[in-house]
Amino acid sequence: MERAPLFEDIADAPMGASAFWVTAPDGVRLRVALLAPPPKQARGTVLLFTGRTEYVEKYGPAAAELQARGYACLSLDWRGQGLSDRPLDDPATGHVGRFPEYQLDIAGLMQAAETLSLPDPYFLIAHSMGGGIGLRALHSKLPVRAAAFTGPMWGIALPAMLRPVAQILAALGHSTGFGHNFAPSTKPETYVLEAEFEDNTLTTDRQMFEWMGSQVRAHPELGLGGPSMTWLHAAFTELRALRGKPAPDLPCLTWVGSNERIVDVPAIRQRMATWPKGELAEIAGAEHEVMMEPEATRRAFFDATAGLFRRAV
Repeated sequence: MERAPLFEDIADAPMGASAFWVTAPDGVRLRVALLAPPPKQARGTVLLFTGRTEYVEKYGPAAAELQARGYACLSLDWRGQGLSDRPLDDPATGHVGRFPEYQLDIAGLMQAAETLSLPDPYFLIAHSMGGGIGLRALHSKLPVRAAAFTGPMWGIALPAMLRPVAQILAALGHSTGFGHNFAPSTKPETYVLEAEFEDNTLTTDRQMFEWMGSQVRAHPELGLGGPSMTWLHAAFTELRALRGKPAPDLPCLTWVGSNERIVDVPAIRQRMATWPKGELAEIAGAEHEVMMEPEATRRAFFDATAGLFRRAV
């Protein structure tokens, strides 16, 4: 595999972290990152699925937490974000034609894992949009022993009265030639560069919030604005399909903040209530990004997740 850039000046990843270019089955070029090389006496490899707008450098500290607990960590920039290929002329628009395209990205990731000879068994940690992609991947027999989710996008947080309106608008925009336009109320600007810390929807940890902003200021090419109308339509379509599927047959731990305002918490509760090997933890006062919350919360999440993974072997 050809080496790809990994911005070590912002990543805070373990020593030896590296990135590579891989090609998805449909020809899209993706950036895959070995964020945590296997430690001695490795317990396995964690596949880390990031959220919408994100990039691998954001999870350098998470990879360090995993390596300290015995795991290698492999992640990627989804198509349309980070340094992976972006399909539109306007790179600030988050876009995908259909959500199943993300499963092709996973195929590229798994090929990289094989090429790198990463240690078995595999496990999954998935955040936000990555949680929706990850749930679909589990139904498609992603070869992992257990999964942990944070703020998974199994629904989008919208007032009940507005949800059907948003679905209709997204479908109309997609079908009438406006699918590349930004979804209503979204902007080209990257959220962490325009939002104030007070009442932000991501984290209660000021230091982590400022760190996320500093990453995009240092490397603006990593930034991403709002989603396209087609992305939103594709997301609604995928979420409806996933709601009709039973829970996968493997151990699962899901954490969500009590102040979650980006994804649909009732949808998470409903899914976890029907997951026989699943456990839901609602974290008092936390926002959307549990892995970016204060240190005590981060440590508790990684301790609990490592415990789940050990029991699943």
